[in-house]
This record gives sequence, C-alpha cells and structure tokens, in this order.
Amino acid sequence: MTEKKVLIPGIGLRNGKAYDLADGKPMEEMTAESVFRRCGDNGGDLLFLADLSEDDADHDRTIGMIKEIAREVDTPIIAGGRVKRLEDVKKYLYAGAEAVFLNMDSEDNVDLIKEASSHFGSDKIYAYLPDPSCAGRAEEFLQLGASRLVLGEKWESSDAVRLMEKNLPVFLSFSRADAGRLSDVFPHPCVCGAVFPADSSQSLMSIKQQLKKDGIPVETLESSMEWSQFCLNSDGLLPVIVQDYKTGQVLMLAYMNEEAFHLTLERGVMTYFSRSRQTLWMKGETSGHYQYVKSLSIDCDNDTLLAKVHQIGAACHTGNYSCFYQTLASKEYRETNPLKVFEEVFGVIQDRKIHPKEGSYTNYLFDKGIDKILKKCGEEATEIIIAAKNPDPEEIKYEISDFLYHVMVLMVEKGITWEEITRELANR
Repeated sequence: MTEKKVLIPGIGLRNGKAYDLADGKPMEEMTAESVFRRCGDNGGDLLFLADLSEDDADHDRTIGMIKEIAREVDTPIIAGGRVKRLEDVKKYLYAGAEAVFLNMDSEDNVDLIKEASSHFGSDKIYAYLPDPSCAGRAEEFLQLGASRLVLGEKWESSDAVRLMEKNLPVFLSFSRADAGRLSDVFPHPCVCGAVFPADSSQSLMSIKQQLKKDGIPVETLESSMEWSQFCLNSDGLLPVIVQDYKTGQVLMLAYMNEEAFHLTLERGVMTYFSRSRQTLWMKGETSGHYQYVKSLSIDCDNDTLLAKVHQIGAACHTGNYSCFYQTLASKEYRETNPLKVFEEVFGVIQDRKIHPKEGSYTNYLFDKGIDKILKKCGEEATEIIIAAKNPDPEEIKYEISDFLYHVMVLMVEKGITWEEITRELANR
C-alpha cells in the first residue's frame, strides 16, 4: 500500500508566543495552542514546532507550552530547534512530541543522532537540513539513525530535486503560496510530506481534495458506504446524532441530505440540511461554533448516523454546550464508566488541593509533601502484591483502589491529568 503524503503546518515559539515561520513575526491574534488546534481540525496530519528560545529559561517555558499543546491537540507534533544534548531530545518527547528534529548545521547534533535513535528509536528522530550545504551528508544522517530528512525553507527547488533523485525520505518546505505546487512534487516516492507556515484560516482539507483528484494518496474522510445504501426518512433525509468525541456527551440532533453528507466528508466539518429553511448549512458558519468530524458511524438499520465531533463553543443555539440540557425526569444511579469515575475522584482531589478541608486525609498528604505521597504509593503497591497471593479477589480490589487513589494524589501534585495518561497509553 502506498504511504500517504502528509501536510505539516508549522509555527515557532519564543518568549511564550507563537511566531509565523514565514516572516518571523509574532502571531498576535492567536495562541500557539489555538493555531495548532485549528490546523489539526482543518486537516493537518502533523504539526511542526520550532523552538526559537535563546536561553535556558525560555527553553523551559517552551517545553511547558509544548506539554500544554500536546495535551489539548490531537494531531502529532514534531518539535526541535534547541537540541544540545540527549536530555533536550528527551524533554521534547516527554512533553508530548511525536518526534524530534535535530539541526544538522551543528556537528554536535550529527554526533547525537546515533545516541538519540538508539535511546528512543529512529522513528522519533528527524534530521533538519536548513540549507543545501548539508546535502552531501544526507545519506550519512540516515545511516546514523534519523528516519526522515526535513529540508528547510532556504532550499531552492533545483537543490531539492537533486537530493530527491537519491530517493531519500524527505519532508519538503513550502511557502503558503506554493501549495499549488504540491501536486508536482508529491508523486515522487521519496517525498513524505510538506512543511509550511501555519495559517489557521486555511482549509487543508480543500488542498487534500485537490491532491486526491490528482491521484495523490492523502488522508481524507472516506465513507465505506454509498448514500444509496442508507435508509432515509419520509423526507428523504438521514437523521444525525452528534456526540462530543472526548466525553461522549450527546450534543444535538440534525439531518443530512446527500449533498450535506458529501460536503461533510470533503470539508471535515459537519454540514446539515435545514428542514425549516430548506437549505444546506455548515454548523458554525455564522457563529464560529464549528463541529470538526472525528468519526461517522451508521446504526444497524442504516437509518441513523452517529457523528463524533470536536465541538467549538456551544452546540445549541441557546448558548448551552448541548441541546439536551433540560432534564425531564431522572433517577439516582451509580456511575460505572471507568474514565468518568476516575475523572470525578480526580476532580475531588484537585479541589482539595485548591480548597483545603480541615480533617481531610487528602490535604494531610498534600501538607506532608511529595516524599509522603511517594511513600504511600510504594506502600500501597506492596499491599497489592501481598493481596494478589490471597485467593479472595475482594482484597486485591480494595488494595488496587487504594493504590489508584494515592496515584491520583501524586498526579495532582505533579500536574498530570488522566487525559495525558490515557493519551500515553493509546500511543503505546
């Protein structure tokens, strides 16, 4: 199967601000997180983050920002720019980067490739070639352990073509205006994708649709069923239940006709047919409360669509996040969804740290500090081992619950969330 080509919007980070890679100026209107989230929602396959920090304090601030971005944005991140030793590579990866690029105009970084790839895997290490002066050693960088070459913006087309003739795996750099040239270079088997300055208003899905028409393999939304296979209602429409992709909360009910269905697939943004106005409407077109598609599923009778989306703002015209905010009747029940239970207990522990309560064991642990918390985690882990030798399963259930509680206290103390943990587990 042919490897799909990827589009990689990029920004720079310095002094806690996002910088445009095209002109080096601050992107005042949006935070780095919001730029990257919009780029990912609009079709970005990877995100390129250049650490432009000039001192260690700013570098540490940037690492913190990468952590926040990785926590909030689903799209994988390639980070680098200030690598001086193996510890810097580890910092980027532990902050949430999918891979790290090493700048090859530094001989120290050339020597670091082998060590970094042996520690973290070659798929985590890319060699960044800022200009053609590094071209003669491109094969050496790959032999040392880099899995990809990333060509900087100073490469002329002729220089890039000469390197491509060697059939080495490369990411090319493009300006925003050069998007139309992707169809010319993407067919080359060694070209893995394109890096270009991020533009949060640009729909990368439209670029992908053109590439797709040109026969170039890219990641787009493809339906496994034709519209003709759906069972429509008496109006010739398909009901759509819309759900938050992270929380599972039901947001709204709407309807699609065939055109709305195909536009949703093409754009990656939920588009419906209004029964009252008898017209198409893209959710968020006037309010900015877009719904970016994460998945579409059909029910067993082929007559109802389930859309899992990333909702921007509120789904309901009343301003409520969900249209289903009015409770008609309810009965108390015990929540058993594991993640929701974890989140609820975690939330109570967080609240105890922010709003201490007299006599609270949780506050006792926070007051005693990290050494006491770690001691309790160790003790509870030992209790699990002892309980596991007991044939009674009730004891080990109790001890595992006790351990998880103390681990959550540790997580709150260190500023780690369940979302970060589940993301890390999913990556494995």
